[in-house]
Amino acid sequence: MNELKLGDVTTVRIEEMHGPVMSTDQFFPDLPAEAWQEHRADLVPDHLDAGSAMVNSAFQTWLLRSEGRVILIDTGIGNDKTLPGAAYWSNLKLGYLGHLAGAGVRPEDVDLVINTHLHVDHVGWNTRLADGAWVPTFPNATYLMPKADFEFFDPANNPSIAGGVNENVFEASIAPVHAAGQVRLWEHSHTIDANLRLEAAPGHTPGSSVVKLASGDDRALFAGDILHTPLQLTYPEHNSCFCEDPAQARATRRRLLGWAADERALLLPAHFSGHSALEIEQRGAAFAVKGWAPITRY
Repeated sequence: MNELKLGDVTTVRIEEMHGPVMSTDQFFPDLPAEAWQEHRADLVPDHLDAGSAMVNSAFQTWLLRSEGRVILIDTGIGNDKTLPGAAYWSNLKLGYLGHLAGAGVRPEDVDLVINTHLHVDHVGWNTRLADGAWVPTFPNATYLMPKADFEFFDPANNPSIAGGVNENVFEASIAPVHAAGQVRLWEHSHTIDANLRLEAAPGHTPGSSVVKLASGDDRALFAGDILHTPLQLTYPEHNSCFCEDPAQARATRRRLLGWAADERALLLPAHFSGHSALEIEQRGAAFAVKGWAPITRY
């Protein structure tokens, strides 16, 4: 196994699927078409479909080994889910657990699951269908979930969840793990171990978070959904259509990209396809790619 080593932590990525997801104008309503065209050569094929104006995205888990524990960051969409607000992801039959096995990990080996936020495409493999019921996929794991998102996406607190992309998600992918006593809710920040720390990064959702790695001389930012395309480095003021608080999302993005540039930290966004990790530098009010770091994919 060719794992990326960052100090005392190793990581690979477990890919659920990748490909075109939404058109540029739907995904990023305020980003001008000319910007996509100007940077097209840098975006195709990993981040923009060559034959259309569709944004390419990956749905994946970062698999980390740190201080003897197996840690998963985000769990994709999941199989067998009924998703009225995201019908194109309903009732999937994908080989995610086989990919995890290819990396040498069985579900019972996982010690910690981190959901950076509780959108549909970050919590799906929290559970699996067994005898008609949703049960935790990782029976021995603690699941770390941001309290703000746990409360926001609970339909009992927020009736507007009905009809949106997260309809049925709390009931199928979140509540069963909580009922099993495996969820730990956190706020503001949470120390995972000597190498890893969770920090609040609100805006995309109320409880959105990132994982910062500091181990030896290495720094990394597992960035969740603070950005969905490299074009947001050049245009950090532009959000995706899924950001709940646009002003806060912009401020969070600038702050964390600035930190990554200053610290020379490897940036690992949740949805980048192809070479999925990168180093960045600040250029005035924007950012630019210094280089890409391919990470083994299973």
